[in-house]
Amino acid sequence: MGAGKSTIGRHLAGLLGQPFIDTDEEIVQRTGADIPWIFDVEGEDGFRQREAKVLQDICAGAPAVVATGGGIIGLDQNRALLAKHGTVVYLHATLSQQLARTGKDKNRPLLNNGDPASILKALIKQREPLYREVADKVYPTDNRNPRVAAQEIIASLDKGAG
Repeated sequence: MGAGKSTIGRHLAGLLGQPFIDTDEEIVQRTGADIPWIFDVEGEDGFRQREAKVLQDICAGAPAVVATGGGIIGLDQNRALLAKHGTVVYLHATLSQQLARTGKDKNRPLLNNGDPASILKALIKQREPLYREVADKVYPTDNRNPRVAAQEIIASLDKGAG
């Protein structure tokens, strides 16, 4: 959360000449409701089911750069899809950077019920091993210009292919 997935993803898509898909935006488009509303009405489990369906549909489609919601990694089926259908880049941000980037965003339902720092620490502890499990590349995003980050990611992946 707050690692720059959408911003860097858009730059990557432009550089690669591929469409960009943000799973959160896709869920909002399909439902006509914002994410906090979905969390309120369906709970996190309902949202995660929608998220899994969107990911499944994306993986069955044409190649694209995909920015996933931070919690998508929690389901085994999602990790399997990500590992099978693409190159996974884990954009890693420090806790302080995540707090700075998410501090004023009210569209983050998981951060609205308690101390954001404590919540983010718990999410990092839970999710980071899962991201590292499926990641082809781990890229630190702290204090990086998104355009430069996208260029560096492409360069590092090209080196790995050679």
